[in-house]
Amino acid sequence: MHLLQATQKAPVFKVTNQQDKPVALTDFAGKKNVVIYFYPKDDTPGCTIEANQFTALAKQFAEYDTVVLGVSKDSCDSHRQFIDKYKLQVDLLADTNGDMCEAYGVWQEKTKEGVKRMGIVRSTFIINKQGVLVDVEYGVNPEGHAQKVLDKISRL
Repeated sequence: MHLLQATQKAPVFKVTNQQDKPVALTDFAGKKNVVIYFYPKDDTPGCTIEANQFTALAKQFAEYDTVVLGVSKDSCDSHRQFIDKYKLQVDLLADTNGDMCEAYGVWQEKTKEGVKRMGIVRSTFIINKQGVLVDVEYGVNPEGHAQKVLDKISRL
């Protein structure tokens, strides 16, 4: 498993969002900073906290020319239900085959209640307009995380 570090070029991706529309890192090149946050599963407690907090700060992220993208292996349909239930204002990408999770190093072995299994480690990546990683954080605590990310963006 390969963990990414700041100053590296961000791995390129092209996956579909909740509306079944393709989204690629190159869509934002030269125009927007990109925050990608990986989370384990739609509509679970930690993931809901994180999505709601990113939604609450959506206008502030937009003021800093920043798009926020949530990523999990859930389907586009699952993402639509999650967005509708909580009125989320972030795009959610469906990495159903796991290629994006692999490229960003978030698909890792996790131990829960003594059982080892593969899963998404909650992680966040800030990518500047040139496509370079400026901040990489694995093993994120969802509570208050969106505000911490916004603080970092404000210093770019």
